[in-house]
Amino acid sequence: MRRVRGEVYLALALLNIFVLLAGFVSLDVIEARPLPAPPHPVTNAEGVAAAEPAASTPADPERIADILDDPMSAAGLEDGLTGYVTDPSGTPLFELDPDTAVTPASTTKIATAVTVLDAVGPDHVLTTEAYFDADENRVVLRGGGDATLTADSEAYPQVATLAELAAGTAEALAAEGVDTVSLGYDDSLFTGPETPRGWKPNYVPEGNAAPVTALMIDSGRVAPGASGYGSRSTEPSLHAARAFADQLEEAGVTVEGEPSDATASGEPIASVDSPSMARMVESMMLSSDNIMAEAMGRTAAIAMGEEHTFDGATAATHRVMAELGVEGVTLTDNSGLSTLNRITPRALVDLVRLSADPGHPELNAALTGLPTANSTGTLSRSGRYGEHASTHDGAGLVRGKTGTLNGVSTLAGTVHDQEGNMFVFAFMANSESASGHRLDTLAAALTRCGCS
Repeated sequence: MRRVRGEVYLALALLNIFVLLAGFVSLDVIEARPLPAPPHPVTNAEGVAAAEPAASTPADPERIADILDDPMSAAGLEDGLTGYVTDPSGTPLFELDPDTAVTPASTTKIATAVTVLDAVGPDHVLTTEAYFDADENRVVLRGGGDATLTADSEAYPQVATLAELAAGTAEALAAEGVDTVSLGYDDSLFTGPETPRGWKPNYVPEGNAAPVTALMIDSGRVAPGASGYGSRSTEPSLHAARAFADQLEEAGVTVEGEPSDATASGEPIASVDSPSMARMVESMMLSSDNIMAEAMGRTAAIAMGEEHTFDGATAATHRVMAELGVEGVTLTDNSGLSTLNRITPRALVDLVRLSADPGHPELNAALTGLPTANSTGTLSRSGRYGEHASTHDGAGLVRGKTGTLNGVSTLAGTVHDQEGNMFVFAFMANSESASGHRLDTLAAALTRCGCS
């Protein structure tokens, strides 16, 4: 495997120290809106984070093995546990079957983030458009793959809204003397099946996912922030079109009948753009949004000339992995819900390191989007690294992407130890006893280490 550049050390250390100091918006905001607010100081790491770490010294692999031995034994995951730890330059410090490919769950999203950032760049936006067919007196809403699109919102930072699109559409129609239309919707940008191989039948009914279409609002949720059974629409394109009809009515345009499937043609009369891809990647990583990840996979596929399908999205991911020299990634989806995905611990570490490589600044959002223990995203849920948890030592010092399925628990990211050393790590458990919190103890153990 091609080595990632050695210059990564300084950039990765600086980026991690910055995010420890800056952090991101609290989880309740993340769940309520698709995108995080601008950085604010971390306020709930309970003083554990080392804002001014000691000078870094070379780490001793034997010390790291010793510090991990007890929590690994206590976790009861010996038969299904793999792991890999390096310093920022890529020097191996701990290896436990690092080239064994296992089910990664949502750590898959690290590969997805790197792929879409590489394919379209961090400044890329997704556009949702409205067209007018004068012959049919019909407005057609065309989806551009923006899963963060919402009906209306005054929250900051702003995402694309159907309210804004409806206002622009109403203005254009008024110029033509039109105040009554029918409504169609075009979700043809994505093709193929709406769910991929490897998804369990309960994912959509239980609200873990929605059918993946090019036109949806709030990642297919029936309402912003909704979760649980029935919280996702089984017809996200129609759900979005109905919401657009409501916004057109609010803007003074009468909509006759039920929205219907249609094909957009000609030039759009109004459009709205998503936030930048970098900001959407950060949001996707923080909240582990499955549908945003799948839409990003399709966006990469479109940019790379692959089919606009699940298979095309994973083909695009595999191509980017090969171009970047990352081995050990085999996917059937881009969110990690698939039980057929396989990734090695070494590949996850390589991807985290690549996201901080000064030679690849376009990939940085895959790093800055990593949740911070006891502060942001999925690492602040359910008391993870909280003040009453045995892992609280890691609060503010562990930053990582989580992954959980039945029998699968994964965690990959960065940690700082007590001497100022920073490590890049991936721990992956595939066993009946694997659960969401089991691997937190391993990352927390590294933060307690005086490992030189």
